[in-house]
Amino acid sequence: MENLLKWMRRYVSPVFLALLVASFILWYLAKLTYMYTTEQTIRLSIDGQPVEITCVVEGVGTNLFGYRVYMNKTLRIPLAELKTRRATGEGHEGKLVIDPQSLQHAISVRFSDIKIISIGAIPEIDDPVKE
Repeated sequence: MENLLKWMRRYVSPVFLALLVASFILWYLAKLTYMYTTEQTIRLSIDGQPVEITCVVEGVGTNLFGYRVYMNKTLRIPLAELKTRRATGEGHEGKLVIDPQSLQHAISVRFSDIKIISIGAIPEIDDPVKE
């Protein structure tokens, strides 16, 4: 290891390494201006009930990077804003099924600079009237 460091100091210029790092950073920043499509997990609070939804989103790389790194808050969506129906079947009494299109619209309104293309499976939530 010591020999490698001596060799690098002798044959590789510090200016070259600094410029190599700077060029990598500039290349990465240039790539972030392109449009990308990716999956993103969004945390929701629907009338106080926590829900996590996986969405396919599209947007500029800087916006997607910002949401992925800095988005640790929970979106609050009132149940009155969503279309729901009662769940049917055994073991699903007192649950509501949320319409995917109404949830996608409610999420899209809250994200102005990225486009929500589709949303994944939506878990059933408790019916607040039953409680």
